[in-house]
Amino acid sequence: MTSLSRSNVALAIDLHDADGKPTVPNRVPRVTVAFWLIKLLAVTMGETAADFLAVNLGLGLTATSLLMIAVLAGAMALQFRQKRYVPWTYWLAVVLVSIVGTLVTDNLVDNLGVSLISVTVFFTVALGATFAAWYASEKTLSIHAVTTTRREAFYWAAILLTFALGTGAGDLVAEQYGLGYLSTGILFGLIIASVSFGYFVLRLDAIWTFWIVYIFTRPVGASLGDLLSQPREYGGQGLGTIVTSGLFLAVIVALVLYLTATRKGQEMVPQQRTGEPR
Repeated sequence: MTSLSRSNVALAIDLHDADGKPTVPNRVPRVTVAFWLIKLLAVTMGETAADFLAVNLGLGLTATSLLMIAVLAGAMALQFRQKRYVPWTYWLAVVLVSIVGTLVTDNLVDNLGVSLISVTVFFTVALGATFAAWYASEKTLSIHAVTTTRREAFYWAAILLTFALGTGAGDLVAEQYGLGYLSTGILFGLIIASVSFGYFVLRLDAIWTFWIVYIFTRPVGASLGDLLSQPREYGGQGLGTIVTSGLFLAVIVALVLYLTATRKGQEMVPQQRTGEPR
């Protein structure tokens, strides 16, 4: 059998399940331990990388925002071309969305003078409207059924809003309410633990528990990033944004290489699936 024939056979097998029914690739990864670990690392890096570009490199908030929005647009174009979950393009997009989500909130607060309470409320409403439009269009919010360009567009819009919302909520609690980085991280970590308990033990709805945890990992990651990077006089550990960003980036790259080599996280779903409870 030629290599081309073997390739065609493998593709045919890949596009059908064990019962011979047609399947299509899900465009986003399965939720695994590696998924949550990289996500937490990505949001931590998003916080420190935004500070590094705007402050350490002296680009300023506006220039940094315009630059990163342009880079994100290129990364998203690449991601949408894949039509399936490819670890390096997907996680590159997540890291960049994390940075841009942080910058969006920082611009509203620092450049436009919008209060953190108003920012948090605004992005909560915007995220709710996105979910409503997504469900009205697709009849599901499941991340196990992101198999079309329209669904993927809703998915990434929701992801961006969760980062902006998480940034606002985290800064509101840590700065305006004065809890500090460590206490804020612990607070939101306890919320995540409670929601996880509700999912695994009380069997709460999988879709909503996923999105709630996804939102709150943002302030946990941001608090961790600030705790490590900020000077000791401001409650941090003084590692700086360069060291913190570089450390987390190295771990992200290692995990993405592992996922690429093992193909873990990839998922084939029935072609006509409209929803999935898990």
